[in-house]
Amino acid sequence: MDMKVIIDTIWVLITAKLVFFMNLGFAMVESGFARSKNCVNILSKNFVVFAVSSLGFLLLGWGLMFGDGNPLIGLKGLFFASGLDNSPATGEAYKGVYSALSWTGVPMWAKFFFQLVFCGTAATIVSGAVAERIKYKSFIVFSFLMAMFIYPIVGHWIWGGGWLQLKGMFDFAGSSVVHSVGGWAALAGILVLGPRFGKYTNGRINPIPGHNLSMATLGTFVLWFGWFGFNPGSTMSADPMAISHVAITTNMAAAMATISATLLSWMLLGKPDLGMTLNGCLAGLVAITAPCAFVSVTSSLIIGLIAGLLVVLAVIMFDKLKIDDPVGALSVHLVNGVFGTLCVGLFAQDKIVGIATGNGLFYGGGTKLLISQLFGVLGVAVFAFLISLIFWLLLKYTMGIRVSLKEEIEGLDIGEHGNSAYPEFYGKKPVYAFLDVKNEQ
Repeated sequence: MDMKVIIDTIWVLITAKLVFFMNLGFAMVESGFARSKNCVNILSKNFVVFAVSSLGFLLLGWGLMFGDGNPLIGLKGLFFASGLDNSPATGEAYKGVYSALSWTGVPMWAKFFFQLVFCGTAATIVSGAVAERIKYKSFIVFSFLMAMFIYPIVGHWIWGGGWLQLKGMFDFAGSSVVHSVGGWAALAGILVLGPRFGKYTNGRINPIPGHNLSMATLGTFVLWFGWFGFNPGSTMSADPMAISHVAITTNMAAAMATISATLLSWMLLGKPDLGMTLNGCLAGLVAITAPCAFVSVTSSLIIGLIAGLLVVLAVIMFDKLKIDDPVGALSVHLVNGVFGTLCVGLFAQDKIVGIATGNGLFYGGGTKLLISQLFGVLGVAVFAFLISLIFWLLLKYTMGIRVSLKEEIEGLDIGEHGNSAYPEFYGKKPVYAFLDVKNEQ
């Protein structure tokens, strides 16, 4: 076997493992931002979701995403990734996603594993947004459906030779394919579920603080670290120039977004809110995910600056709209997933990366590219939101998706799992929230 293929395969697998490690980061962030009475539930969801995604993506997702088919879906080798290699990476189509120099013949199962950890990331984004009131079994079923249908079909459109790719849309590492897809699915779930009990009463917005910012901070560090697999790994090649460039643009966007979110929250709230700082970092990482290979380091700073501002304003906006998102997933992944996708058209530099397409090499940005990116954003939004909404409504009117009010007040740890993350504090009885049921609207 060619030595370059060996090195590239090792690179893809190592970076995929870094992305897998991000599951720990999401579990820590989400559980830290939630109340202690729901900690077990959130940890369990974040653990199980990757197992469920693995099964769904193997069963059907990979085939729909990378099976040779038409511009809408894959059609060959649909079940259990059948066939010698049914991914477009065996031909020119796969080069449309990455650097023209990045195709090296990485084995199919390495590509499968890399895409699988991306699929799991998209599914776990939903977990935090619907936290503290969703039935455990309903979340598992939705995650399975998302891994089989929603993520793979959008992935086919943009990364598998589908219609958005053919129209000139680019998303290097998944601002749209992973993050906005997870965000649209989360938004649909929130709208069907409704807000947590006590969040909005008598026209007021009642803050419900998380129980462990130490855990949330450690989780954000894990995610920042894992993103150095998420973005540089998307080269699918150990190309020294490409992975170095992507790593630094990724880091600088995160750093600048951390600062801008901290400063804006300080101005608006009177204090530098740690939760806003953490989500600012994540917003910068999400926003740079699509354009990281196409933009200059200076542009990555601008992207991060704007992303940090956007996430703070979005958190405030969603609260005013009474869209209850306990961890800020919509503000981080949906808002900045859309913004990051548009940044490809706004900031792409012709000196950074040449992208191979069916019509040759594409260089740089411009109005035409921006229009393609906007068209892609709209296409992904309509599909991901509507299909997710259908799935959520089907679950609501069949198995139900929301726990009882009593269970929500007691905490999902007791009602859904029969145990507690902090038994030494709770003893044998659950702690009840002191909320006025009559004033709930």
